[in-house]
This record gives sequence, structure tokens and C-alpha cells, in this order.
Amino acid sequence: MTTAADLEQLLPPEARTWLTQARQQPLAEVFPAAARSVGRTELSAGWTVDLVVRVLLLVGVPAEDVLEVYRFGDAAEKHAVLWGLGVGEVEEQVGEEGLVIVADAVRTNDQRLLAAALGPYATKWLPQAEFRQAVLKCVFAGVPLEVVDGLPARADAELTRMMKDFAAERTAAGREVPADLQPYLTALRGA
Repeated sequence: MTTAADLEQLLPPEARTWLTQARQQPLAEVFPAAARSVGRTELSAGWTVDLVVRVLLLVGVPAEDVLEVYRFGDAAEKHAVLWGLGVGEVEEQVGEEGLVIVADAVRTNDQRLLAAALGPYATKWLPQAEFRQAVLKCVFAGVPLEVVDGLPARADAELTRMMKDFAAERTAAGREVPADLQPYLTALRGA
């Protein structure tokens, strides 16, 4: 799992300076300002400067504040909170309370939010029945299954059955079956 120290090392000096100053202000005020203040330059493995800064702003704040910036945030801010749940320190301080925002993201049709919701936090905290439903939602929404943390390890016979049923419905309707379902369908045939 990613840690705050890992993320701090990714930041350029000017973003670190802004972060230090921003930590002295109310989260609800600085969280939305991050992208304007530090930019959106890509760093590594999907991380951008504003995403790293936003996630680091969540470290050490009460769970209710994390949930609040998600609830009132725009899509980019919600995305940052969901990514933040996969950072050890944030995951520890939020605990199971983060399941509320994961459930909200899974209900959306926003592929970025859905993919972010199914990171390491969901692998650890999301009950199996909800995990199955979320994975199937990814298939419906066109989110590649390779981005779902915990797959294939959390795949079980019921998820495979659900994927098989989905594939059968798509085939019967003359629609293409997503290629990333094939390993699960092959495993089912081999069983």
C-alpha cells in the first residue's frame, strides 16, 4: 500500500511549499484550490501533482472531514478522495466509514470515479457481495477489469457465474462480450 512518505517524494519543491502552507488552512478551502495552485503535471503511475497534494491534505484529518470534501467536491476532488483511501494513513483514519463514498462512486456512471473506488481500500473493506456488484458495474460501464484492485484474487464462483450470465445476455443480444471477461469465462469452462 502506498504511504504518505511515498507520495511526498513525488512532489516537486514548489508543490511541497504550497502543501506546507495549505496544511495550516481549513481543508474545505484548500482542497478545491489544489489544481489551480500546483498544476496537473503528471508524475508517475497515474499520479498528478494536484492528485498527490490533495491526497496528502487528507492525511491526519478526521474521517468526517474526508467524507465532507468528497460529498461537496467536484469529480476531480472526489477522485482524489477515492485515491486517498488507498494510502495507508488515510485508510487507517477513515476505516470502514469510507465505504459510504465507495458505494456512492460505484453508483455513478463516471468511469474515473468507479475505477478509483475499486482500489486497495475496496479490496480490504468492501464486503464480497458488494465487491461482486462493483466489478460487474465496471463491466457494464466499460471500466477495464485490470484496474480493479483485488482481481483476480477476490473473484469467486458467484462472480464468475455473474460474468457468465452477463456474457450470455450480451451474446443473445448480438452484442460483443468485453475481452477482459474471457479469463473468467475460460476459468468457468475449465472447472
